[in-house]
Amino acid sequence: MAGFAGVSLDHALEEKLGGELAGHDWRWRKARHIDDDVAVHAEGIFVAETEGEVVGYISTALDREAGKGRIPNLAVAVGARGEGIGRALIEHALDYFREENLAYAVIETMESNPIGQTLYPASGFQEIARQVHYARRL
Repeated sequence: MAGFAGVSLDHALEEKLGGELAGHDWRWRKARHIDDDVAVHAEGIFVAETEGEVVGYISTALDREAGKGRIPNLAVAVGARGEGIGRALIEHALDYFREENLAYAVIETMESNPIGQTLYPASGFQEIARQVHYARRL
């Protein structure tokens, strides 16, 4: 979860709304999102390993009817960043989408994620829109 600190919507929610929500911290909520990715499309989860240790992963989702491949989550261990692991995971996901005969791929990033804002365009993605998220405590 350390790879998502400061760059996930779940972490931003906690920071902006002042602490845990419904008795759970952002790591718990983010882990549930990842569990959902695995439950929905386990064959589209890919990991990177160095010397038998997982140092990164990427999740994918397919909408075959629309021809769309989506990358919901990408994370690289803090100590393994700068080694091309994120780029390799993206390329692997794109190859997977091509094998599935999809027409295009999408990925999102938070404004607070400078790595993603550099990596994704360098991987051939182009910015198409910006979205603002709002939340409030109940």
